[in-house]
Order: sequence, then structure tokens, then C-alpha cells
Amino acid sequence: MTSPFFVLYAYNIPESIFKVNIMKIKNINYFANIIIDKKPSARAELSGGPLAPSITGMVSFYPAYNGTLVVAEVYNLPKAVAPTNGMPSVNPFGFHIHEGNTCDTGNPSDPFQAAGGHYNPTNAAHPLHAGDMPVLFGNNGYAFLAFYTDRFNPAQVIGRTVIIHQNPDDYRSQPAGNAGKRLACGVIRAA
Repeated sequence: MTSPFFVLYAYNIPESIFKVNIMKIKNINYFANIIIDKKPSARAELSGGPLAPSITGMVSFYPAYNGTLVVAEVYNLPKAVAPTNGMPSVNPFGFHIHEGNTCDTGNPSDPFQAAGGHYNPTNAAHPLHAGDMPVLFGNNGYAFLAFYTDRFNPAQVIGRTVIIHQNPDDYRSQPAGNAGKRLACGVIRAA
């Protein structure tokens, strides 16, 4: 069995907190201790829609130094498909917070449109939306991701939705990164 892939991103941590020469060790310990010792302020339970009904998972939001530590664990992601004839790959998967407050399926061939666009309270260009997050890398259907962002705190995203997209975000296309159809959704609720 392949071991799960682990990614920890840290953005905009002030140098006064984490000295450059020992930054990696301090960031990992700081964030790992939050996950181990603290209760998240908010969570989204992910459920697959008609295009990928077996997806399940949890996204947790922990308050961390003027921002949020986001931790996602997802199961039963679709198998990887390499890009062909101008079609983007399936895996990695686009991963965003959306403006809406519902995971109503709506049209089964284009689900979760009621979740709206990316969470973007400052009207920034993509990929600078507050809801733009790193992609999920599926490993035999499993993904784990932990990253820090100062673009929002947990209270600001309660009532919004987390969406997993079929394709990776290209971090260039406007308005939303050309990440494809919406495979899974979860409403962010206070924990």
C-alpha cells in the first residue's frame, strides 16, 4: 500500500515569528501542534455529487496567527486521467471555498452551481481570491492537505461551501482557474 502524500504550505508567516534559518522546523511544529492539540473552529463535511458519488471527506479550519490553518482529508477521489487532446488531467483536483451556502445538486450533469463562484470578499483577480486554495493530489483515491493562509479567518467562511473540482486549477484563467466540473461539496459550519 502506498503511503499518503503529505503537503504543508505556509504563506506569509512574519519573519519575526519564524527565523529564516530554522523556518521549516518551526512551521511544521507550530502547525502540527495546532492540529494535534486544538479543536477546529469550523468544518465542512464533503460529499460527492452525481459525477463522483463516493467522495467523502472533512475540511477543518483552525485559527492560526492572523489567519487559518486549513486541513483536508478526502477519500474516494476519481482515478487519475492524463491530459489528452487539449483536455486537462483529472488529478490533481481544484479545491476552493465558494461564496454560496448550499450544496444543492441542481443539474446532475453540472452539479453544485448553487454554491456560486469563489469566495472573494476583496474582488481580487484569480488566483488571489480568498477562496483560492492549493490543489488536492489524489493518491489511490486519498488526499491529505494542510496549509496556512492569511486571506481569511475561520469565522469569515462559516456558511460558505468547499468544492472539489474535476480538474486542477491553472491559477491563471479568469475568473476561476478553469478547474472543471464540481465533484464534491461541503457547507462550512461552526465546529
